[in-house]
Amino acid sequence: MSTPTVTKDPIVVSTPVHPQRSFVATWLFAWLLGGFGADRFYLGKIGTGVLKLVTAGGLGIWSLIDLIIVLIGKTKDKQGQPLTGYDQKKVLAWIITGIFVVVGGIGGGVVAATTAASVAAFSQLGQELDDPAAVPAEDTTAAKPTDMAAWADEKYGTFETISQSGSGDSVVALPADAVAALVRATHQGTSNFSVQVLDAQNQPTMSGMRLNTIGAYTGIVAYGLAGVEYEEPAAALKITADGPWTIDVGPISFATELPSTGSGDDVFLYNGDATNMALGYDGTSGFTVLEYNDVEYSNGAFSMGLLVNEAGPYTGTVPITAGPSVITVGASGPWTIAQG
Repeated sequence: MSTPTVTKDPIVVSTPVHPQRSFVATWLFAWLLGGFGADRFYLGKIGTGVLKLVTAGGLGIWSLIDLIIVLIGKTKDKQGQPLTGYDQKKVLAWIITGIFVVVGGIGGGVVAATTAASVAAFSQLGQELDDPAAVPAEDTTAAKPTDMAAWADEKYGTFETISQSGSGDSVVALPADAVAALVRATHQGTSNFSVQVLDAQNQPTMSGMRLNTIGAYTGIVAYGLAGVEYEEPAAALKITADGPWTIDVGPISFATELPSTGSGDDVFLYNGDATNMALGYDGTSGFTVLEYNDVEYSNGAFSMGLLVNEAGPYTGTVPITAGPSVITVGASGPWTIAQG
């Protein structure tokens, strides 16, 4: 990969004033419906809300961490504003949560949600959600960038590319400033080939990158598109392979514009209008298409839209929101995209 020369144009984004979200509502959502990402949807963090939903709350671990962060008063809404009512309600929230943890665990709180305290809190929550002023208006004043490479560098940063090759299992260290990146990989083995993102403690991150296949492979994937604000940055890639492999890591700005045809895994930039996309797929395994849209950009995370998630051949039409955005395609065979 060669680093492109780009001129960064300013991106004009308005900063409207949004009403603050309720601590009580966020606490109840995180406690009772955290596995469905309800707390993050309520806070306006749609991208990580979807990610939390499809991972069942990070198998419960993410839900527990979010609940703790809410209870200690560190949670903020999409605009970075603190939650209202924390000082007044924090003691009660800790007591109620503690009681249910002791008698039956956090999961038992779902059944116990019919208690008088929870009913009263949900009544307050309903009044807040029914109030139109409590829902932030969509910001439609952001100007579209004219240079998508510059836009991607502005959002995700840039760094010196790295290229490594090897055979069998290995670990590839990532540049310190590679918060998000494209990963182009090849494999010439016949057995399992996977690439997993690790943090500095060698723990897997919730990067959203999916590369786990069998046999020969050539494709491009990405990590860090939907960041989780409290997790450790990516530090290395764990390679599992039974044959020769190559790994190239470069900035998101290296992604090309969305084409009409392709094959296998790939990542693209999109700057068109909201439209419908007719998709076709002729592979034998999974076919996924996701859109990470900058309209909902907040706290380092995109609004993630799962457009398609099917196994085997697929034909269908799905709506796509306006760019700028990053679109990832997961496939094992040829695919087509027709816009409009």
